[in-house]
Amino acid sequence: MLTLLFAVTLGTMPTSLPPDSLVLIDFAAPVEWLVVNDGVMGGVSSSSVRATDEGTGVFAGYLSLDNNGGFASIRADMSAMDLAPYTGVVLRVRGDGRRYQLRFRTDGRFDGLAYRAEFDTEADAWIDVTLPFDAFEPSFRGYVPPNAPPLDPGAIRQLGFLLGDKLEGEFRLEIQRVVAVTTPSRGPDGS
Repeated sequence: MLTLLFAVTLGTMPTSLPPDSLVLIDFAAPVEWLVVNDGVMGGVSSSSVRATDEGTGVFAGYLSLDNNGGFASIRADMSAMDLAPYTGVVLRVRGDGRRYQLRFRTDGRFDGLAYRAEFDTEADAWIDVTLPFDAFEPSFRGYVPPNAPPLDPGAIRQLGFLLGDKLEGEFRLEIQRVVAVTTPSRGPDGS
């Protein structure tokens, strides 16, 4: 485990954001990241998170399947934000073609129930990924626990990224921002 705190000056993020949005992560403010890899269960994967000169963050490392391992992750505390008014998040990321997870936790504990939504990346291309809160499924150590409640956006206390695609090798996910968004409600006639 490794905890990092860094602040960067945002230089590459467009200034226009969706109306009624809330920036959760944009690397313009200090963010304390906790690195949690499969070493907690005997694995040997490695990862880190670092700031770039362009105002983004890079989550990178090596995913190993040795010793029944196979995951790498980072987390940040979100306890100061109430996301109840929002319907989901939009990520601006540049990946390596692998499938990652955005994860939320509704408590500050190190271990326990998490909520995950997977997203694919395109190698060396910036993409926007929209993940509605109702797309997040409960997860405990890789399994969906029975009778777990759905994600409550008003109770989110941690945000994280995880790679666990069972593909051994180097990985790299560059994150420009994570923004909570609302979707305008529509009537039955679509207006």
